[in-house]
Amino acid sequence: MPRSTVNCFNSVRPGIVPVMAKPAPEDHLEWRTVEVDGRRVNYGVAGSGLPVLFLHGWALGQHSYKRALKRLVRLGCQVYAPALPGFGGSTPLPSERTNIAGYAAWVDAFLDAVGVDEPVFAVGHSFGGGVATKLAHDFPNRVGYLVLINSVGGGTWLLAGNKVRSMAERPIWDWVLHFPSDLLMARGFVAQMRAILEDAVPNLVSNPLGLYRVGMLARRADLTSDLADIKARHLPVLVLWGEGDGIIPRASFEALCAAVGSAGTVVPGRHSWLLADPDSFGEVMANSVKVARAARVAASSDAPQPKIVAMRPGATGAAAH
Repeated sequence: MPRSTVNCFNSVRPGIVPVMAKPAPEDHLEWRTVEVDGRRVNYGVAGSGLPVLFLHGWALGQHSYKRALKRLVRLGCQVYAPALPGFGGSTPLPSERTNIAGYAAWVDAFLDAVGVDEPVFAVGHSFGGGVATKLAHDFPNRVGYLVLINSVGGGTWLLAGNKVRSMAERPIWDWVLHFPSDLLMARGFVAQMRAILEDAVPNLVSNPLGLYRVGMLARRADLTSDLADIKARHLPVLVLWGEGDGIIPRASFEALCAAVGSAGTVVPGRHSWLLADPDSFGEVMANSVKVARAARVAASSDAPQPKIVAMRPGATGAAAH
C-alpha cells in the first residue's frame, strides 16, 4: 500500500491558526548552487540594486563574510559572493588554470552564469583582491569600481633604503608566524575566529593541496603592472589596509597605491578587520557605494558623473609614492 502524503494545513486541529514563517530579511544571504563550465559553484546572494561582486580571501569562503556582506546589502546593493574554485564546496579549477588569470576568467564565467550583465562593484579581500584586480584588467567591461582590501598583488615585502625585497623573497616561516599573531591580537577575536573557522577548517580538510597552491600564488603575486593599466583606463580604485596587518605588509600596500596613482586608506584593525568589525566595514564602504550607485544612475541617463572622494569617515590616508 503506498505511503500517503499529509498536507500540514489540513491536519491542523480546528480552532488553531497555523503560524506562517516570517519572510527572511532583505539582507539575509541565500545560499545557491550554479554550474560554471560544468563545475559546481556555491555562492551567496542577497539584496537588490547596485551589483556587487565579493571575492573572499585565502582559505576562506563565502560564509565567513556574511556579517560584512549584510552591510553592503543595507547600502542598496545586490551582493554576489561565490566560493572560489577549490573553496567552500566549489569544484577546483583544472591544474593548468590554477593561476590568478585562471581564477579571473572563472569569475567572468560565473557572472555570466548568474545573469549579471553590467559592470560590477568588485570587492576583493586578500587573495580575492588579486583575483578582482586581474578580472578588472583582463575583462575591462566587467568592473565599474574596484575595492582592494588588504589585498595581495603589491609585490613588495620590504623597503630598505634603495633596496626593494619582493614578496616572493619573504620566507615561508615569516608568513606562518604572522598568521596566528594576526588572529590572536585582532579586535573582535571571537567573532573573527567563528567566521574564519566556518570555512577554513572544512577547506583544510577537503582541499589541503589546493590551499597550498593558492597560498603560493598569493605569496608571489605582483599585479602592479596590471593596476598601472587599470589606472590608464581611469577605473575608480580604492585600496584599503588594516594598520596592524602582519600578513600583507605596509610596503606591499603602498606599492598598490603607487600603481593606481592615488592615496590608499588605512583603517583600524589587522588583516581580516572586516570580519572582526563589520559595522566599521559598512561605514568605510558607504561613500564608495554611494558614488558607484550615482555613477550607475548617471550612466543610464547620460547625467554628469559624480566626483569620487577617496577619504572615508574615521580613516587616515596613506599617500602613494
